[in-house]
Parts: sequence; C-alpha cells; structure tokens
Amino acid sequence: MTSLSDLIMDDLLYVINPKEYTKDELINTLRKHPEIRFVSLAGVDLIGNSTDEKIPVKLFTEDIDEFLNGSIQTDGSSVVLPGIATLNNGKVDMIADTKSYWFVDYNFENTDHETGKPVGTLRIPSFLVHNDVHVDSRSVLKNAIDHFKKSIIELFKKYPDLATEYGITADDIDEILMTSATELEFWVKTPNDKADVEALSASQILQEQYWKRTKGAVRTSLEQSLILMEKYNLKPEMGHKEVGGIKAQLDQSGNLTHIMEQLEIDWRFDSALQAADNEKWVRSIINEIFRKNGLEVTFRAKPIEGVAGSGKHTHVGVSARLKNGKLINLFTPKNVKESFLSPLGYGALMGLLKHYEVINPFISSTIDSLNRLKPGFEAPVCIVTSLGHDVATPSRNRTILVGLVRDLNSPLATRFEVRSPNPHTNTYLSIAAFYQAMLDGIKAVAASGKTDKELEKEISKLPEEKGFYLEEGRAYRSEEDVFEHYSTEERNRIFGVHPATVYENINNLNKYPEKLLVLLDGEVMTDRLVRSYCAALTTKWVTEILNRILPENMETVRKCKALHNTQNAHDLDIAYWAQIDQLRHYLMKDTYNYKSLFTRIRETAKAEDYAALSVLQLEMAEKISELKEVYNEYKKNIIDIAF
Repeated sequence: MTSLSDLIMDDLLYVINPKEYTKDELINTLRKHPEIRFVSLAGVDLIGNSTDEKIPVKLFTEDIDEFLNGSIQTDGSSVVLPGIATLNNGKVDMIADTKSYWFVDYNFENTDHETGKPVGTLRIPSFLVHNDVHVDSRSVLKNAIDHFKKSIIELFKKYPDLATEYGITADDIDEILMTSATELEFWVKTPNDKADVEALSASQILQEQYWKRTKGAVRTSLEQSLILMEKYNLKPEMGHKEVGGIKAQLDQSGNLTHIMEQLEIDWRFDSALQAADNEKWVRSIINEIFRKNGLEVTFRAKPIEGVAGSGKHTHVGVSARLKNGKLINLFTPKNVKESFLSPLGYGALMGLLKHYEVINPFISSTIDSLNRLKPGFEAPVCIVTSLGHDVATPSRNRTILVGLVRDLNSPLATRFEVRSPNPHTNTYLSIAAFYQAMLDGIKAVAASGKTDKELEKEISKLPEEKGFYLEEGRAYRSEEDVFEHYSTEERNRIFGVHPATVYENINNLNKYPEKLLVLLDGEVMTDRLVRSYCAALTTKWVTEILNRILPENMETVRKCKALHNTQNAHDLDIAYWAQIDQLRHYLMKDTYNYKSLFTRIRETAKAEDYAALSVLQLEMAEKISELKEVYNEYKKNIIDIAF
C-alpha cells in the first residue's frame, strides 16, 4: 500500500494561477522547481478526451510566447472532430488558457534523480482551433459563459424592473458570476473480482453500505485523495460510501479482499469553466491514488446491471457582483419566506426543462449512460422539477430531473441541481447547454413582465393548461415520488418519453429544430460543431455495439449450458431449458433459412441504417435480459449437475 509521504510532499508545486505571474516570474518559478520536467497543452475534444503530450520544460521556457499564443499544433488524428479535422485538412492549433488554473501532474513512479522528487508535468488547459475557428469543448463553454454574461446585463438595461427585484440597476453590476459544482460517484473494486449481482442488490435494498465507515485500502485511498485534492486547492468537502457495495472479506494475512464498493467525493463550487477543469482533474487524482493502492476504479454510469449506477449531479448558479463588492444571488427571491425563486430564477428553471430534449444528447451520450437512466434506481428519467412542499419546507426530491437547492438562512446558496449527468458526461458541453437553455427562459420571463407568483403558477401548470412559455400537454413540476405516484403510461404522457438508445437521443437534435436553435444562439455552438458531435457519438455507439456489447452477449449465450440430467430431470427443468435454448438460437444461431438477431445487428450496422439498429439494440437487450433471468431460475432448480 502506498504511504501518504510517497504521494504528498509539502515542497512540491501543485498548482499555478497564471494570472498571478508575469512571463519572467513564470519562467523563474519553473526553474525553481526542476522536478517539473515537462509541459502538456491539454485541450478537450468534443467527446471529452483530453490531449496529453510531453514537451520538455526547457523548450517551453525558451519559446514561451510561441507556446502561449497558439503556435503549437497537432493533427486531427489525435482529437475527435469528425467532419472538421479531416484527413486532408487536419491541422489543429492549441492555444493555452491563461485564465484557468494549471495543475502539475506528478508521476510518483518516476523519481527525478537530481531532486529526489517525482517527475512533474505542467498541464495547461488549452483551446483547439481549426482554420481559425475554436472547435473544442472548453471553447463552447467559454462562449456560453461570455454570451450569458453579456445577455443578462443587456436584459437588465432593457427591462429595468428585472434588476429592481434586487434593489439595483444594471449600472450597479460589476460582473455576472456563473458557478458550478459536481458530485462524483464511482465504483471501486479489487482487480479481476466478479460482481455478485444478487448480493449487491440485497445490500442495496437493505442499505448496508450507504454512508458506512470505510476500511483498509478503500479508506486509505479515499483519505489520500481528499488530502491531495487539498494540495491542489480544490477544497474537498466530503468523501463517503454510496448505496452500492458489499462487505469485503479478510484473507489469511488480515488484509481485505473481494472489495466492491461505491463511493462519492464532493468538492467546492467554482466558476463554470474552472469547475469543469477541476472535475476532470479530480478523476485523474482518484484513478491514480486508488490504483497505487491496488484498487480498480470505474467511472462507468452503470457498471453492474441490476445495481445502482453512478451519477455526477451538477449544480449551476448565477450571481451578480456589484461595484461595491456585494454579492447577490440572482435566483434568490426578494422575500425567501414568500417565494421559491426570483423571476429570473423561474425563467432559468423553465428554460432548462423546456429545452431538455436537446440538452440530453450532451449528457447521456453512451449506451452505458442510458442503462443508468431507468426507473427503480433514483435515476431521473422524467423532465420534471421539484420546488418544495411549501416555501418553508425544501423537499430535495430524489426522483426528479432538476432540483431546487435553497437555504432560507443563506440567500447565496440558491441553485439548481441537475441529476441526470454521469461521470463520463462531458461537463463542458453539458454546462454550456444548461446556461443556453436557462438564458432562453430568462429572456421569455423578462419580456413577459410576470411576477414570481405568476411564474410559480406557470411551472406548476397541469398538462392540459396553456402556458405563455411552457408547452401545452406537459407538466413540469411534481412534489411526489414520480416512480411511485405515476404509472409508466402517465409518466410518459405527462413528462415525455425518455430516449432509450443513443440514436433516439441524438435524433432529438433533428426532431426539435426550434429547441436546437436555443443552443446555437449567440454562436455558442455551430451547426457544424453539432454535426461533428453527433457523428462522433454515432461512431462510438455503433463501435460499442459491435465490439463490446455483441461479444459480451455472445459470451453470455455460450455460458448458458444445460445442467440437468436428462434421465431424472423434472419437467420444469426441461421446460426451462427449452425456453433457454430457443432464446440462445434466436439470438446467435444462423441457418440457411434464418439469420440470428446478432447477425441482423451486424448487417444493419454495416448498412448504416441507424434507426433500425436502434430498434434491434433494444430487442437484443430485452432478449439477453430474459435469457439471464430464465437461466438464473433454471440454475436455482438444479440439484444434481449433469457433468
């Protein structure tokens, strides 16, 4: 097990705020820390992959102007930008971001012989530029931030009553502040251990692991992660067990083995772009610390079928800093004891809900993420919010999509918690989409002149009621448990049908063109960028079906073997096996006159008939689930195995 002193040294430089350094001061700082041997310009492509290269720090300091001003290039093969960085036009420029924190990435397995310290790489968040156009995830979020801030000031000037709510005018504002934070869940286990789904499910129902005391390597890794986060000035707030997991076992040496637990780590909010950078860096810290302690981490949204998945609840808020230094939360109403939200807050929330169909493709972009969003695991599948049972009683309803977080004693705490993101959600694009949608709702509210009471009525409307902004035929608020209070048919009718496949989710960008325009407003995103994103997700979706899902399902089919003895088998055993064998052949066995489901999936993917592939994917998932369920019942009834 890795000792804390091996990982955390007080005399290491962990983070640089470039705004605090002149060029010469930055060069001198790096020279004072010769253990920092490399520099890496870290751009983020459209599906969230970060670039990473090793540039000797000596070269960086000698040509620092060239590095910081965007003369460093890469080619399109190193980033996911389909239709943009093409084979015959693949040059991508990398421009360092001098307004975000730079983290030093230490390799604790490689000691610098001159200093006796681990070799460090200075990771500089960067923007990717193709043909003089910014084409990366960080740029999209920066565009959204700039557009939102400018638009809010313009709205306050155009509609003075919007600012009067806070007792100010537009001229009193120094800056609009956009803050965000994430809650990161993940699973950890000892390598090569297989999940016992029934044991995990029972433990989850009995809540045997939730917030329990961590032990052994898990405790050490969790504590070391939090301490290292402090060194990087990430201000960790909490680390704890989540609902998933089973009790570990002791080996003969007294060490814990067969570890399988779900954890969560939270840290302080930050400005929107910095918060997205922080989240990406925290994942690296967690991966490295747990790995060095002999544990395997997965950030998959649904790593184990039938057990709680991992989320990344994302909080967003908006404040104004006045020229006199005072902070005002723009979502907090004038009187917190009479209203849930300010008019601007209601507008932001309604914008989020109204346009969620085109936000969702930037949140749930993989098969794994959509597997998490199913009823029964507190995962949000309905476009619905909860404000509270009354103004004085916050509810924190765990079954809804967007929750209102507020504290009557802390007006600055008011914010929205979007519960659908998962650990692999591209935080840059999702937050950008949130703010674009929120801005649209704010504009509508500002133009309407409606009071907070009128807006509460709007967001609480019944499906058959017309709204000035929200859509007829839909409801948007529920204080009930939406999984218990409504049937599946009622949920779908009132709140809309959640996409079941990546194709269905992406297709919403075509299905709702008027909502897509909201994301494109202010050129925050472009048509070309959205098309590139969709192409990347489609390729990833098809590749995953063919190269991961199909092989896994083929192995499942092959493992379903006959266990009963034909000479003394019960008729129930024979009936079970007949059903199992029929499913096996339907899924996988071709004949001269029949093509199996697996073969039809391969051929449909090759033909690029993605609508049909989406349908076949759902059928495959249903049949595999049925096969596993029947085979499990069959095994339970076998006393004497036939071999």
